[in-house]
Amino acid sequence: MEQTWNNKVLSDVFGADEGLGLRIKQVALVLVGVLVLAVAAKINVPMWPVPITMGTFAVLTIGAAYGARLGLVTILAYMIIGALGFDIFASSSAEASGLTYMMGGTGGYLVGYVLATLALGALAQRGWDRSVGWMALAMLIGTVLIYVPGLLWLGQLYGWDKPILQWGLTPFLIGDALKLALAAVVLPTVWKMVGDARR
Repeated sequence: MEQTWNNKVLSDVFGADEGLGLRIKQVALVLVGVLVLAVAAKINVPMWPVPITMGTFAVLTIGAAYGARLGLVTILAYMIIGALGFDIFASSSAEASGLTYMMGGTGGYLVGYVLATLALGALAQRGWDRSVGWMALAMLIGTVLIYVPGLLWLGQLYGWDKPILQWGLTPFLIGDALKLALAAVVLPTVWKMVGDARR
């Protein structure tokens, strides 16, 4: 059974796998993915030292569940909708949205979302989403890919003489570690359920 699923991600296991049915499924998955990303970005979970959103959790899990190609289409659709001015980002609002918001302090992290989605999709297609250990490593790689452009952009935007790490990294490490652990468990668990159901 595992040989049959080689190079497949979770979205490949369900529904049609060819023809018009596949295209309809892919469109539906993109729409659902954009909706999940938008809702997750607005969820604030109380956490010390700062509240956390579920945006990065959604980005990483969608990347892994959808694979690199469909994940990229989904995250780009999300970015395009946000660029058009819709209030779908974590801190966007009626006053700060669209390209103005995207070019602000969070712009680098949004670039990181795209990079992380591609990486998680590619790693999931190699089977990294089947075990907790490999999935945790994939999530760590994805998280680093979000932070690196995010911090570089903050430094470029505000100056490297400012406390960039205190602004854009250290307050979020605890929350991101919890999200990473959760995501590392969720996907392998779903794969196990799928495998058990197909035996």
